[in-house]
Amino acid sequence: MSANAANHLHRPIFVAATRQHVGKTSVSLALTAGLKKRFENVGFIKPVGQQHLTVKSQETGEEVRVDKDVKLVREHFKLHHLDYKDMSPVIIPPGYTRDYIDGKVSRHDQLRAIHGAFNAQAPITDMMLLEGTGHIGVGSCVNANNAQVAAMVGADMVLVANGGVGSAFDDLDLNYNMCKSNGVRIAGVVINKVMPDKIDQTKNYMSKLLKNNWGVPLLGVVPDKPFLGCPALADLEKLFETELLSGHEHRWRHYNVTEINLVTTSLGRFLENLRVKPTRTMYVTHVTRNDIVLGFLGEFQRKMAEGKQFESALVLCGRKGRYDLFPEIRDMIESLNAPVLHVTESTYKAMESMQFFTPKLNIDDTSRVDQAVSHYESFIDFDLLLHRTSKARSSFDEPEFERTSFGEPGLR
Repeated sequence: MSANAANHLHRPIFVAATRQHVGKTSVSLALTAGLKKRFENVGFIKPVGQQHLTVKSQETGEEVRVDKDVKLVREHFKLHHLDYKDMSPVIIPPGYTRDYIDGKVSRHDQLRAIHGAFNAQAPITDMMLLEGTGHIGVGSCVNANNAQVAAMVGADMVLVANGGVGSAFDDLDLNYNMCKSNGVRIAGVVINKVMPDKIDQTKNYMSKLLKNNWGVPLLGVVPDKPFLGCPALADLEKLFETELLSGHEHRWRHYNVTEINLVTTSLGRFLENLRVKPTRTMYVTHVTRNDIVLGFLGEFQRKMAEGKQFESALVLCGRKGRYDLFPEIRDMIESLNAPVLHVTESTYKAMESMQFFTPKLNIDDTSRVDQAVSHYESFIDFDLLLHRTSKARSSFDEPEFERTSFGEPGLR
């Protein structure tokens, strides 16, 4: 399909969530994967980003700041027909909101940047996907929330909410109303992280709620996949702003932090646990427990000598400078190359931080990204989504959703 034909037939798709940590990026990845199978060239824009990194524009050779999700999507799907500079037009780093309120950043510049990115991609893409930031209202303080941006580019919205029925619909209702007040049409809803035994119930009741209240379809119900919420050791390095003492090749090994083992027992009981617990277990103890450290290293060395897998990791807690490893023990850790992390928090604080931590998808974490794409894509109804966003066969005919054509440098 040619780019011009597709751009006349389908409206852009804008993905937004009802709140943080509901799987918006996972849904965006799945939609990108599905659209790539149906269109030759897919466009992707994160109009307003927050957490960013520096990359090089292939067109100008200059360094540009882009949202981290932009790099993930572009590199994972090899969207090399898109230039980085046209994928992340507005970045909101710390202090940006104050600068906007003080008049140092203009609304016109924001709008021009978003328009510029959209217009640069439109002629070279067959279908455009945009990923929002947080819930619908994020960005309101700088007049660039998700609903306003979606309205500006003429996109239809896909809302993502966490599993359940009542609470999920309550969240959806708040976000739906903001979309409606900005003239943004809802293409459909994806309900995420649903307990497997609640899938049919959620489909039944959520479909009725959406249809009866808004005339909007349920595009998918995605069962929870616990692995996608399991951080890798590299994620914990970022969380605690530290680095592995050794075992760096295991940085992308994942652990279920809801099943962390806090070691407060004797060495004998710890060694017993090491041999009966699953081989991939994360143990947490205070850095002064030299006996536990040596026991862990001994078991690691024993398994290695026997040619058996030993995938457990050890997290040592305690403020550096006050509680430090003996140099001899550090040398042993490094010589064996066992996965050991030293964090400065107390054991209680470290445990709490890990248990409430939600890791984000990362371009380097290929295993988790691949599983997220394959898992989510299989539960989304792409035929229904494309029907809803088709200009020729759209079921949206309510007069309140009439739009002006895209191109005016302002939000309605």
